[in-house]
Amino acid sequence: MDLLNENDVAPLDHNVEQLEAEWFEATDPYDLGEAECMDAANPDQGHITQCSNQWKTADLVKLDSPSLAALITRLGGYDTALIRIGANTETKSVDSGGPSRSPDDLSGMPPPLEGIKVLDLTRVLAGPTATMLLADLGADVIKIEEISKGDDTRTWIPPSAPIVPSAPAESSHLPPESAYFLATNRNKRSMTVNFKTPEGLEIMHRLIKKSDVLVENFTSGKLATMGLGYEDCKKLNPRLIYASITGEGIPCVEAPGYDAIVEAEAGLMHITGEPDRPPSKVGVAATDTATGLYAHGAILAALLSRQQTGEGVWIDCNLFDTQIAGLANIASNYLIAGQEASRHGTAHTSVVPFQVFPCSDGFLMICAGNSKQFKLLAEKILDNPALVTDPRFATNEARVANRAELINIITDVLQKQDRAHWIEQFTGLG
Repeated sequence: MDLLNENDVAPLDHNVEQLEAEWFEATDPYDLGEAECMDAANPDQGHITQCSNQWKTADLVKLDSPSLAALITRLGGYDTALIRIGANTETKSVDSGGPSRSPDDLSGMPPPLEGIKVLDLTRVLAGPTATMLLADLGADVIKIEEISKGDDTRTWIPPSAPIVPSAPAESSHLPPESAYFLATNRNKRSMTVNFKTPEGLEIMHRLIKKSDVLVENFTSGKLATMGLGYEDCKKLNPRLIYASITGEGIPCVEAPGYDAIVEAEAGLMHITGEPDRPPSKVGVAATDTATGLYAHGAILAALLSRQQTGEGVWIDCNLFDTQIAGLANIASNYLIAGQEASRHGTAHTSVVPFQVFPCSDGFLMICAGNSKQFKLLAEKILDNPALVTDPRFATNEARVANRAELINIITDVLQKQDRAHWIEQFTGLG
């Protein structure tokens, strides 16, 4: 992705009226339509286009001319840099992953959020995940990024997409596009606005008036100090659905919320890892991702609610609440039975056998979620049908009580063969 600003390139010789006449499509709900900056005699030089939607692979921009690299919009006299996904990197992860096709080629429903306009003021993972899912459903998402460097995850490399050999010299100072950024920003358009200035704030107000949804993940209360809080935006657009994604909730005065910090605070890290080892974080930012899913669902519900009330709402979605909700049966065990959670590695606290077992050349995950499955395991895999009627293992409650004995029996058998052998034996058993 390329980021252009007035320090990097020369501005276009356009006034606002010319730009709107030449650039903005009348049918574009944002008046921020597809931009073209190419020599008519050389159409292959490239152009700016909306990023891919779920029907069509992205038309990746190739910057082959100085005039295109110099593209910078002037809105209300304020320079607004334009970011182009896929501009100087060679990547397939920008699009939806499928071949180019139109809605008529599919038997599924048309994009359910087509016509919904989303203003995305989020960065990193939780917020971008929510807005990406809305874009996947057909919403027109415009991502607003910091003027000098864009989303933090642009620089979270390696890994990154490879640089296109034909990338222009003007963008040589820019880093390659990170895999992290590309993973959560497909199907969006993007621009940078410095809304700390009066001119930039006016641009934001124009966008807010035309938006259905605004999603932000600034620290709690930060946007209100800039004139972009919920009450400010509600005055501009009473139908606006305003979603705030924070670390610990709207009332809190807080530092930025990070997945690993909330994992530690809200209990997930305490129950993750081996019993005799320190707490461990989950291998992927599960709390951020789950928060994005919760926010996405809440926004969909708010859109339905607005059809009945005609009014927007303020959504409070935060990492801490999400993580508490995500503790599921672990939290319920404590609330109902006073059972304090602990670390069990890959094992299940309430079901046995349900964990990783060693084979002669690796490991195998076995999940016997009920007595029928345990019977299959004992008879078909372990070749020990007596386990089914053994009072120590006849019920799940008994198996939990005698966990160590049963695990040793299973381990002794599985270690005699390699993983491929056992996978073949398990295949088709159910």
